[in-house]
Amino acid sequence: MLYKVFYFFERSGESVSSANAIEMSAGEIRKQLLGCCRGSDDFLGIIDDRENVLQIFCEPDQERFWIELPIEAARASYGRHLPRAELEALLEQLPPVFDQEHIPGLSYKPW
Repeated sequence: MLYKVFYFFERSGESVSSANAIEMSAGEIRKQLLGCCRGSDDFLGIIDDRENVLQIFCEPDQERFWIELPIEAARASYGRHLPRAELEALLEQLPPVFDQEHIPGLSYKPW
């Protein structure tokens, strides 16, 4: 399955906007992009077929990542912290639809 992907990696200066998202498989995302996400300003966005977005933000000081499903209309998101190994496992078995039922452990957080 292919997903649309957008990202920003400060160290390398690489970026793709959400308006110009590129198609990649979950395996390609894990192998080619996750390793680039190392700085506190780095992020990776993945869009499913229903236009749901899974955002991944690097938190290098805590050696973890914040993942979230933003809900613009509610000005909130469902999210959780993950260590790299758990994020890699999630990306290996990325669900076809991003929602709180398919990604366990997410908590509601208003902005």
